[in-house]
Amino acid sequence: MRLATWNVNSIRSRVDRVEAWLQRSDVDVLALQETKCKDEQFPSDRFRALGYDVAHVGHSQWNGVALLSRVGLSDVQVGFPGMPSWSSKEGVEPAQEARALGATCGGVRVWSLYVPNGRTLTDPHLQYKLEWLEALRVHAGGWLTEDAEAQVALVGDWNIAPQDDDVWDISVFSSSTHVSEPERAAFRGVVEAGFTDVVRPYTPGPGVYTYWDYTQLRFPRREGMRIDFVLGSPALAQRVTAARIDREERKGKGASDHAPVVVDLADQLLCREPALEP
Repeated sequence: MRLATWNVNSIRSRVDRVEAWLQRSDVDVLALQETKCKDEQFPSDRFRALGYDVAHVGHSQWNGVALLSRVGLSDVQVGFPGMPSWSSKEGVEPAQEARALGATCGGVRVWSLYVPNGRTLTDPHLQYKLEWLEALRVHAGGWLTEDAEAQVALVGDWNIAPQDDDVWDISVFSSSTHVSEPERAAFRGVVEAGFTDVVRPYTPGPGVYTYWDYTQLRFPRREGMRIDFVLGSPALAQRVTAARIDREERKGKGASDHAPVVVDLADQLLCREPALEP
């Protein structure tokens, strides 16, 4: 099975590119983030015509996550228990944003995640981000406590560069979010709960990124950040046979500022020990 994640930065602006990429990439499951549309605006019919089942959650022109699968899509879940709410407007009650969508696809529990940005080190949005990640850590760790053999993939835009090599120049980010110790500790917390970055072994750095800002010629100057990840449960990590970042998809007119991240999974039967004779 081939699994991918991609922050598309507006699906309505990039549906043609996503559709073309699916046709040539042979991806079975694609998690999307930052779709920036309501559910009724998501181009589900375009993807269903390619053979994909579709799940999407979006409330406005911000955020939004989706799952496309041609290997089944069941038990769809919007958000996870304890997921914090947010409101930046005075007098408006906080509500859960469209940042997490889970479903079972081909026997794997896949979560498309769009972690809050954090904005600045002094913005309340950073505390919201840390609380959001802590709730995710608790919830995801609980799955593995209940079932150590669970096949789980936490994928998406984490808005964290967990290592110095994950940014083009750490000194430029010394007073910024994405690299602060609390954020990195929150990312480590999910890893320590039992999840592994299954892409890094196949795409070692430095200089390997998934995001390049549109401004200041960041992409041609190779000044990017690595903030999109696939974190796999132990049972899933054992099935990974290859992974790549499709940097080519960041090129050309109308590209997202993120590149797709792709993981290949072996048939899980190939990764199990042979049964012992009774």
